[in-house]
Amino acid sequence: MVKLIKKQLEKVVKQNIDFDVLPSEKEEFGHYSTNIAFKLAPILKKTPFEVAKELARKLGNPSTRSTNSGSIFAKIKAVQPGFVNFWLKPEIFQDSLKEILKLKDDYGKNNNLRGNKIMIEFTDPNPFKEFHIGHLMSNSIGEAISRILEWNGAKVKRACYQGDVGLHVAKAVWGLLQKKTKKLSIKELADAYAFGAKAYEADIKSKEQINSINKEIYSRSNGEISRIYKIGRKLSLNYFETIYKKLGTEFDYYFFESETGGIGKKIVEKNIDKVFEKSEGATVFRGEKYGLHTRVFVNSDGLPTYEAKELGLFEMKIKKVSCDKYFSITGNEINEYFRVMIKVIEMLFPKYARKLIHLSHGMMRLPSGKMSSRTGDVITAESLIAEVEKLVNEKIKERELSVKEKLEIEKIVAVGALKYSILKQAIGGDIIFDFEKSISFEGDSGPYLQYAYTRAKSILEKAKKEKIKPSLKSVPGDVSGVERMLCRFPAVVERAGKEYAPHYLVTYLTELARVFNAYYAKVKVVDGNDKYSPYKVALTFAFMAVMGNGLEILGIGRPKKM
Repeated sequence: MVKLIKKQLEKVVKQNIDFDVLPSEKEEFGHYSTNIAFKLAPILKKTPFEVAKELARKLGNPSTRSTNSGSIFAKIKAVQPGFVNFWLKPEIFQDSLKEILKLKDDYGKNNNLRGNKIMIEFTDPNPFKEFHIGHLMSNSIGEAISRILEWNGAKVKRACYQGDVGLHVAKAVWGLLQKKTKKLSIKELADAYAFGAKAYEADIKSKEQINSINKEIYSRSNGEISRIYKIGRKLSLNYFETIYKKLGTEFDYYFFESETGGIGKKIVEKNIDKVFEKSEGATVFRGEKYGLHTRVFVNSDGLPTYEAKELGLFEMKIKKVSCDKYFSITGNEINEYFRVMIKVIEMLFPKYARKLIHLSHGMMRLPSGKMSSRTGDVITAESLIAEVEKLVNEKIKERELSVKEKLEIEKIVAVGALKYSILKQAIGGDIIFDFEKSISFEGDSGPYLQYAYTRAKSILEKAKKEKIKPSLKSVPGDVSGVERMLCRFPAVVERAGKEYAPHYLVTYLTELARVFNAYYAKVKVVDGNDKYSPYKVALTFAFMAVMGNGLEILGIGRPKKM
């Protein structure tokens, strides 16, 4: 719709200017409104309202009568202080419905990024530590952005970068040795890490032992340490795969610090006295001259730090697959670190640096506060999902569903509730996760969208039983809020793709569900005596298609029943 209106405006506006056409919040302000008069006023040396009136006159009659048959507008009106409001003809919305019924699962897709190859790195859990709610944040955002860009025509490769070497691993291995753990589990790995982390800070002897283990893990010089390391690494990676499957993510590439470290160290060593310098036995980057801060890339023991590994990672990415953009999605607590890394990459990889995009998100917190894997006070993604599943189970326990159906609903709705809570706001801010609101069927939640979808599905099943097929042959005279909302979907997908912003889609789907529920509350859809029933069934089908597509993009599952 926006493109249609812009096309009409461009016919009468000769100046090449940037302007907006947006859906109107209230029906009395039309279906859409534009600010173009404000942009033209300084050029034409007129007031915005004078320009708005002139535009309305040129586009058609600004009063209530219809324009010529070739126009898409039923009514156009200039309003103070200079907006132009548009009411579209009903047949324009019918054309949109026809397109939805024709395209179904593909409605909303565009080719804006056709030919673009994009790699998105996200989630990035560390072996020997638990998959916590910060990783859940990164995964939900990364998967949603991946799908949004795919719907905008890009070919997206998903990547996961995992810290399988480093001090955190040495702390965990030391802890396992101290505890003499025989049978490993994820919980025991996490407990061993927390135990080692505390000892590293509190005791000089323990610190020296852990530093020694860290070197032995890199050199593979100690058979027992290597054995424990291999078992723990494999256990961690298998554990992560079970969570990726639950969250609906399949990675195309896995990168590991054990691979990137050596590559990064060589890059640093080649560029000493060019980009880096020696300092007290270590190799550092002096960021102050660029308004940044100094960071160590190779420590005094000759081991590559996380910074050097990041350089190795970037080189591996660009060698693995040539892309137009390389996204890294991380928590915002490392924003300053990433500013330094971007500067170093600009100096070392000038050809590729402009392709690197860093998106950072806030923290997910519970009412009890922040978590810490170092102290062992960790809120794991798995435990959070399980807790929400319990609440969902309590919510649906009285419903006439089989045990199998209830289990399926628990899993799909719990993950959907968490993803919605993460994606509903712009990705930069912190989130306080509210258990009760997250599972509400009444609004502003993942289950609310899922429930609206399954409600539409059940209506269509009833229509099928009564042999009422969707049809647009007999159309009611008025245009409901559902038609007006449905046609906005492609524009929302496009905007979310341009701004890397899933929250636009969440906001849209929530409003779409609200409008459909209001429509359903006052209109009987399936009625064999109503000549407009086939149209209402078609409208319900279109709603289900769009809601289903939106949920698919967000990575939120669609239950068969609720």
